Order: sequence, then structure tokens, then C-alpha cells
Amino acid sequence: MKTVTIDGVEYVEKSSACMASPVDGMDHCIVRTYSAGVFAGYVKRREGKEVELVNARRLWYWSGASSLSQLALEGVKNPDDCKFPCEVPAIVLTEAIEIIPTTEAARLCINEVPIWKQ
Repeated sequence: MKTVTIDGVEYVEKSSACMASPVDGMDHCIVRTYSAGVFAGYVKRREGKEVELVNARRLWYWSGASSLSQLALEGVKNPDDCKFPCEVPAIVLTEAIEIIPTTEAARLCINEVPIWKQ
């Protein structure tokens, strides 16, 4: 991820690799579940512990962020060392235990991580 600092403000370059268009009216969040793992996507619906995400990626392994809180604010520092599989159009998570809104910089960074394939 390329950045430039002007007068103390850091700007993030837009990239064709991370141009997933925001979904109108939905917040991009990281959702940690009880047993299904961690996901990043747009929250379409939430009812109790059930969360429906659209344009979601499973965050299977990350490098360069010490916690999900840091990941949601800053993204990752080592995108090539992360394991984020491809985006799915929709997923329903039934045991959400943490929902963290992401910053625009973090969203771009998550989308920029290469698709991990085994």
C-alpha cells in the first residue's frame, strides 16, 4: 500500500486491486465469530448474534497487526504474508461476538491483500 504524508496528514493511494465499491448504506466491519473465524465485509443485517455480510473475506491469518482492533484501524503492514481467501458475495455468521468498524485505510488495505490459495 502506497502512502504519502503532506503537512502531517497521511494519504493512501487508490489502487485498482482494492477498488471494491462500497455498498451504499452499509458499514464495512471486521466480525469475529465464536467458531467460524474472522471476516471483513459490509454489514447488511444484524439480529442478536447473527450477522449477514456482503462482499466478505475470511481473515484466516494476518501479519503486521497485533490485534483485530489495530487491523480495523490501520490494516496490515505485511500484506504478502497474510492469508485472506477470495471474497464471497454473501455470508451469514451465526455466532458473532465482536463487530469492529474499519477505517477507509484499513478497508483498502484488506482488499489489497492478494487472494490466498492453497
